[in-house]
Amino acid sequence: VAGGARVLSGGGTPDGAHYPATVLAGVTPDMRIHTEEIFGPVATVLTVADEEQAIAVANDSPYGLTAGVLTQDVNRGFAVARRLRTGIAHVNDQSVDDDPTAPFGGMGDSGYGRFGGRAGAEAFTDLRWITLQQRPKQYPF
Repeated sequence: VAGGARVLSGGGTPDGAHYPATVLAGVTPDMRIHTEEIFGPVATVLTVADEEQAIAVANDSPYGLTAGVLTQDVNRGFAVARRLRTGIAHVNDQSVDDDPTAPFGGMGDSGYGRFGGRAGAEAFTDLRWITLQQRPKQYPF
């Protein structure tokens, strides 16, 4: 807010571990609230000129856990989602939609590997080959 963002809803002083849900408008890419992951109930609104700039702003981050694209044109939304560098992208759905059979995880500096489904098992598994003979093999020499 000191850098020019406006509180549209919420804000205020935290009450212990509770922080009120907050929406900030007028956020710019040079603000800390835009460049760092937010682990709290805060949504930021950045105004962009067009779809290309929106994709560029979204991808201009070392983080990439999840994204949501809201649109009336699902084909266009899918095309945008494919261009976002995130581990998860939802079109016309909430950005946190955990399905235990789907791989969950980010790209870049977001998250640690993949959780869920086969991808999750593979992320936490080292593939090895171990053989076992009941008796030592006799090799001809």
